[in-house]
Amino acid sequence: MNRRKNIVAAGLTTAFAAVALTLGGLAAPAQAAGTVDCDGWVHNNNPDHGIAGCHNNTDRTVTFRAEIVCGWAPDVSGQWVTLAPGQYGESSGVCAIYSSGVGSVGWTIQ
Repeated sequence: MNRRKNIVAAGLTTAFAAVALTLGGLAAPAQAAGTVDCDGWVHNNNPDHGIAGCHNNTDRTVTFRAEIVCGWAPDVSGQWVTLAPGQYGESSGVCAIYSSGVGSVGWTIQ
């Protein structure tokens, strides 16, 4: 008899947990629609100049900056750029004169 009560109690606990998860899922904030599409490249006339361009396809404001890897010199970060939904912008940085040029261009999004 005692065993049967434990099984019923376990079943009720599982049912309450399922309801709590369902209600918790409904209360969770919605994620922003879309993505931020970015691309990085080296300037055509200056191999020390890296550029990142991003298009904000979300429904919220985002901020990003270019992250430039410089050969034989410290890496550099571009200026922060804030984009409203639907906007495009660019951030750039220039490696030191003694570098071997831009090795790669990435970006950081906030």
